Amino acid sequence: MWMARRGRPASAPGLLARLDALARAAAPSVSTLAVMVLAAAPMGLPTLVPAVALAGVFFWSLFRPASMPALAAFGLGLLQDLLGFNPLGIGVLTLLLVHGAALRVRRVLVKQSFLVVWLVYCGFAVLAVGLGFVLEALLGWHVPPTPPAVAQLGLAVGLYPLLAWPMSWAHRGMQRAEGLA
Repeated sequence: MWMARRGRPASAPGLLARLDALARAAAPSVSTLAVMVLAAAPMGLPTLVPAVALAGVFFWSLFRPASMPALAAFGLGLLQDLLGFNPLGIGVLTLLLVHGAALRVRRVLVKQSFLVVWLVYCGFAVLAVGLGFVLEALLGWHVPPTPPAVAQLGLAVGLYPLLAWPMSWAHRGMQRAEGLA
């Protein structure tokens, strides 16, 4: 970040510039965590936490992968398991797999329309909910009821557009601040 100007190196970025860069780097993980905690509030509906976690990890892994590292996906998966009183590891494994798969298809998907990204996300959601269902069955030694899994899938698919809009807005704002857009 040092640039030579007329033979002299520029000064290192100031504290505020470094704090700004740190806040932009942490914003995706921290905002996903905050929305997950808010979604855990009892509302008499099926829990929104898995849908929020899945959407956040998928979106940020796709569009700002440096700000959604595997360690953040791990932490969000652990928080999902704790907030949902699920067996530890189901959310962790699911979100890590979604994170890794999103990174694999990233180069193709970032150039696509919202509809294409959403359809791919729907496929990820089917696989993630299915994996969670199978893991819960294996860990509990019984087949869990299917209506909660179907409701979770419906919430994950249906909430993505509502969650992607503010995440897209934040992503564009971060790009503008970094001078990339």
